[in-house]
Amino acid sequence: MGHLTVLYDAECPLCVHLRHWLLRQRRLVPLDLVPAGSQEAMRRFPDLDHAATLREITVVGDRGQVYRETAAWIVCLWALADHRPTAHWLATPAGWPFARATVLAAAKWRAALKGPSCGDGPCEVPGTPG
Repeated sequence: MGHLTVLYDAECPLCVHLRHWLLRQRRLVPLDLVPAGSQEAMRRFPDLDHAATLREITVVGDRGQVYRETAAWIVCLWALADHRPTAHWLATPAGWPFARATVLAAAKWRAALKGPSCGDGPCEVPGTPG
């Protein structure tokens, strides 16, 4: 695999934090991080369901592979030098439930960030002074 494009929600503090974390990691596979639903994302991937990419992380491989939800997180870890062994384990029957539970917990926290108190602007991370 030559490179991966990670589509992330640029209005989500958790997603933006994870984007910055990914950029700080040593990568074995180049990652191109593009805001989901953006003009750039739509130009690159015209056949993708862009509304769905705003609901859940989506990763697109250079040969058109599309990874969503748990598989997307695992492939992101697989691209990182220090986390590839973990990604291999998470992709096994023993590791998958742990990966899935982690993704569901992150999705729940993300949903709380986008709750009714957010109004029309970006949400704040819970517990962070505004």
